[in-house]
Amino acid sequence: MAETKQILVPDIGNFKDVNVIGVLVKAGDTVKAEDSLITLETDKAAMDVPSPFAGVVKEMKVKAGDKVSQGSVILLLESGDTSGTPAAQPAAAATVAATSVQPVISAGKAHASPAIRRFARELGVDVAQVMGSGEKGRVTKNDVQNFVKAALAQPRGTGGSGWHVLAMPEVDFTQFGAIETKPLSRIQKLSGANLHRNWVSIPHVTQFEEADITEMEAFRKQLGTEYAAQGIKITPLAFLLRAVVEALQQFPGFNASLDASGENLILKKYFHIGVAVDTPDGLVVPVLRDVNQKGIVQLAKELAEISGRAREKKISAAEMKGGCFTISSLGGIGGTAFTPIINAPEVAILGVSRSNMKQVYQNGAFVPRLMLPLSLSYDHRVIDGASAVRFTVYLAQTLADIRRLAL
Repeated sequence: MAETKQILVPDIGNFKDVNVIGVLVKAGDTVKAEDSLITLETDKAAMDVPSPFAGVVKEMKVKAGDKVSQGSVILLLESGDTSGTPAAQPAAAATVAATSVQPVISAGKAHASPAIRRFARELGVDVAQVMGSGEKGRVTKNDVQNFVKAALAQPRGTGGSGWHVLAMPEVDFTQFGAIETKPLSRIQKLSGANLHRNWVSIPHVTQFEEADITEMEAFRKQLGTEYAAQGIKITPLAFLLRAVVEALQQFPGFNASLDASGENLILKKYFHIGVAVDTPDGLVVPVLRDVNQKGIVQLAKELAEISGRAREKKISAAEMKGGCFTISSLGGIGGTAFTPIINAPEVAILGVSRSNMKQVYQNGAFVPRLMLPLSLSYDHRVIDGASAVRFTVYLAQTLADIRRLAL
């Protein structure tokens, strides 16, 4: 006989008023015991709360953005289990996983069942660093096993886990003067750890180049005037997206990823480009799909739309997955060059700085030309210096002569 039961927040330690950052089920869903119901976030970790019973969700009592404590009602579950007093709901310690990486892949938390989290902990694996191959990016047992195999296959002392550095000193700054403590945003905490991992585990080299965008800029302004009445802003980034795809098609090694073993290169036949967006809470990287199939105007519209939603915190985790290559444009702020950090598992990233008028020697005379600084960081395990130079030269030539985009 079915029975409707209240599913409560279990013991989550000394934390109160914890943020609900994810609701993983909805009314009408059938769940099994140990299936994750919601995700909570403290200042130390994210945790999935599992269901103690199997059954059908009758009514949700919480939503993303709510705050809960131990004993708060999560949902009503119609369960066929009437065999008496159930086993106690598992304590949070059994389901907690410190999720300090992979913001682009899983919106700040690793998607894994409590059983997989326990399996990962038993092997000494931070499940947040495992790329999930299951439905909606969930981490499976095979994913954890392959992660361990790849780590064991690496030469001793390689990779992020092989670095042995001194701990950061703990300093009481109040002894020097007045201070203010400001917590990092959730995005900053997540992306910081992810960027640190990418920096120490990927051998970065940066190739610099300049592109003459004088004609491109004139055409861009012309298009901007034509489409202003439709509310479409034509930005240089729309041209960069198309030019990057042209370069990726000419140099497929840049549109690739290393597999988990580090012994095979996965060449991608699709062209999804990530664009770094500066938000009030930190950097996010939404991905534009199938850029090779779209024109400048359509890309400009999509850029404006997805960038706006990113700044309003309305971007979904799915929209930040699957990128082949990333563009980080700081031209609207300034700068002459920089070294962008590769967004693993990609193998290259393009940094763009502010364009400037320069005197360029052409046909026996110096003429003013608008020059755009480009900074290409690449994974030296996959790409050598000569290939990087060829890529940036080709990209600069494409931007200099936008007729190439029609080829």
